[in-house]
Amino acid sequence: MKSKIILLCAIAYTSTIGFTMGQSSSTPPKVSPMLMEPEMTEVWEPEVAIVTPAKVLGDAPSDAIILFDGKNLDQWVSQKDPSKPAPWKIINKDHLEVAPGSGGIQTKMKFGDCQLHIEFSAPDLVEGASQGRGNSGVFFQNRYELQVLDSYNNRSYRNGQAGSIYKDHAPLVNAMRSPTEWNTYDVIYTAVRYKEDGRVDYPARITVLHNGVLVQNNVTISGLTDYIGLHNYPEAHGDDVISLQDHNNKTQFRNIWIRKL
Repeated sequence: MKSKIILLCAIAYTSTIGFTMGQSSSTPPKVSPMLMEPEMTEVWEPEVAIVTPAKVLGDAPSDAIILFDGKNLDQWVSQKDPSKPAPWKIINKDHLEVAPGSGGIQTKMKFGDCQLHIEFSAPDLVEGASQGRGNSGVFFQNRYELQVLDSYNNRSYRNGQAGSIYKDHAPLVNAMRSPTEWNTYDVIYTAVRYKEDGRVDYPARITVLHNGVLVQNNVTISGLTDYIGLHNYPEAHGDDVISLQDHNNKTQFRNIWIRKL
């Protein structure tokens, strides 16, 4: 009789343990294994660097590199011959004007990832049509063009008008002002990355605000923004100059500054 009682007790104990183990495996604990405090997710070091913003929106912040402020062209050289000074004209110690036929200009410094601010205006005297009016361009890494064009009441192919990544991405909208007014581009550019074997690891990307209006939303640049043919990436390269195009139009520029990112 005693052995039967012991056996029944063992069976009951085993059943209880099995039920309890099954229940615990499917039921979350009532108390978290670690009680979180607010301080556990606060990051204090290193402290975020201080940059003083400009008093006037669009002017350069304290950490910007001034590429042109109306005073001189010390940051630029001729694209035809980088050993020579930039051949364009400074007008009224305020803005820069393309000297048609002289060739483009390029920065002395090289850049990759960057934030660029640049202001431009088409010639006051409206001449030509489509691509022949106020045409120029801003080239990142000396290869990938953000188009400059007088697209105010001037129809052209959509992926070649102002705000386009030339022959690659049309702008979301046409935010161009009249030829008697100044336009702004504010650009965030992410440079192309290459693998060790020379293949593209991460293509270039760009965000553009034209007169404060988003016209390129972190788009992928497909490669060299060539006039003819499909766009592909060239052989591996690193940081390079920012260049401005001479397209035989007296396009004007001012207040150019850049921040390395």
